[in-house]
Amino acid sequence: MTRVELYEQIRKASRDEGLGIRALAARFRVHRRVVRQALRTAVPPVRKVPVRTSPVLGPWQGLVRQWLEEDKTAPRKQRHTAHRIWVRLTQEYGARVAESTVRSFVAEVRRELGGAVAEVMVPQAREPGAVAEVDFGGFVAWVDGAYEELWMFCMRLSGSGRAFHEAFANEAIESFLEGHVHALEYFEGVPAGVIRYDNLKDAVIKVLLGRARLENPRFVSFRSHYGFESWYCRPGIEGSHEKGGVEGEIGRFRRNHLVPVPRVKNLAELNELLAGRDAADDARRIGWRTTTVGEDFAGEAAFLRPLPVDGFETATLLRPVVDPKSRVTVRQCWYSVPARLVRRRVEVRLHARHLDIVADGKLVASHPRAIHKGEEHLVLDHYLEVLLHKPGALAGSVALAQARAAGVFTKTHQGFWDLARRRLGDREGTKGMCMVLLLHRSLPAGSVIAGMAAAMAAGSVDPEVVAVEARRACHVRPALAPVVPIGVIVSDRPPPALDGYDQLLEVAR
Repeated sequence: MTRVELYEQIRKASRDEGLGIRALAARFRVHRRVVRQALRTAVPPVRKVPVRTSPVLGPWQGLVRQWLEEDKTAPRKQRHTAHRIWVRLTQEYGARVAESTVRSFVAEVRRELGGAVAEVMVPQAREPGAVAEVDFGGFVAWVDGAYEELWMFCMRLSGSGRAFHEAFANEAIESFLEGHVHALEYFEGVPAGVIRYDNLKDAVIKVLLGRARLENPRFVSFRSHYGFESWYCRPGIEGSHEKGGVEGEIGRFRRNHLVPVPRVKNLAELNELLAGRDAADDARRIGWRTTTVGEDFAGEAAFLRPLPVDGFETATLLRPVVDPKSRVTVRQCWYSVPARLVRRRVEVRLHARHLDIVADGKLVASHPRAIHKGEEHLVLDHYLEVLLHKPGALAGSVALAQARAAGVFTKTHQGFWDLARRRLGDREGTKGMCMVLLLHRSLPAGSVIAGMAAAMAAGSVDPEVVAVEARRACHVRPALAPVVPIGVIVSDRPPPALDGYDQLLEVAR
């Protein structure tokens, strides 16, 4: 029986049976003092918590306090921990004291020395459409069979709690800006107040006094284009609660939608998955709200500012020099360009997921952006003119290995090459193979493959015969795939919009 129930039984027996204090104490097997307390009040007194001393630690308390005071002037990473203090007491001074006792005393002294008090968070009212929060969060996924560490960009509207998520292979400025563009398009508007950030290097170059920041000029231009204000949290863990909405959102999304670890073919498929999960989250309720996230956003959307008419170029412009291996170096990765550009300076437009290489105002190469440092993306077509003069370099070339791995250098290509080398010798047979590969610049891949098959069936390895048969295959097939040079991997990104050019043509007319 609880103490309250015991008091009730004592008071009932005294009232109904008229028992005295001694009789009540005997019946309920308690001290007479307890009986007197029960008869005075039905509420038992609060049990006093004894103040216990630490007699074993007592002789060493002054020494521990001295160490902690001296730590104020020591480097932060070379100060005493509670465990280190316990080790020194037991090993250097022979104290026989429990580590838990030392930990409790160290925590008490640190509170005294630091004068720290519990930080109080003041609940904030979130006006609809006024505030958003942005952050990057790490996660992992199986991409094309490889276990990759990726980054998730997240923007969350503080009013409705609606959030946008997008996966990137890096935290670069291109991903940061592109994530903003896609998020604002997803919300179909811009927050009318501020967007909260921690001190991401993509936005902040240097933290100054207070809330002042030296900002990245590209981010300032982006902010000016979309017309919002930025607000930065305090550095470190102390400021994490100042954008706790997006901090919690990343963790919630990761736990609910990325478990088990997703398996996808590429980042495009992964982002389709994230988009589907974002749409499903419109039906969830936050806390004790009676409305869903989607319903709250429907009311919040009216308070967002409209998007600007013109887009913002998120690509970073670089001007590297092509090396003797016909490659440009971009963020510690190598990408091939046509061999005629060796030793020349070209323009690279670096996007979050791909890069375009321009020379003399024309697009000469486009590559998917490498995920890991030190990767090479080489296109076999870029080296064909060189290989005509150095045919022996084809067999062991990295570009050929990558073309095979991507499936663009097929078994038919290999069969034709093997037959040509047997008939004409290694040098001439390889030169003939290179001339056939040049046909990919003007004819669809399917037609070139059909031409090689037809030539081999006729017992010929002449590139001219392959060209004739390939052109014949073009006329036979009504629907042809677009022309893609050998070794080029077709990107899944959409074609560029030409609406602006159409408007210029109308004005010219």
